[in-house]
Amino acid sequence: MVPETDTKTETTPSTTTPTPAQPPKPVNPAAVKKAIALGKEVRKQPEKTKADAARATFELISGEPREIVVQAFIDGAGLTQKGAQTYFYNCKRKAKSSS
Repeated sequence: MVPETDTKTETTPSTTTPTPAQPPKPVNPAAVKKAIALGKEVRKQPEKTKADAARATFELISGEPREIVVQAFIDGAGLTQKGAQTYFYNCKRKAKSSS
């Protein structure tokens, strides 16, 4: 029989770190600022809801990347992260069905 030898292979930890993804830049930064301001104005009206503010915001910046629109919903309409993502999905779906 062959005697078993205890051989250990040392592995060096990888020193490469994944590069963080760069956040997307707005296609039209002026429109994004205008949409955020519009969302804030809509929210000041007592009869308007956060959903109304999100829809008004989406109409102005529907061509922007998802992350930009979601952040505009958070900043302008006062939504939470999860709420903003939900409203983005609903606005996008409604816009697609009405086209």
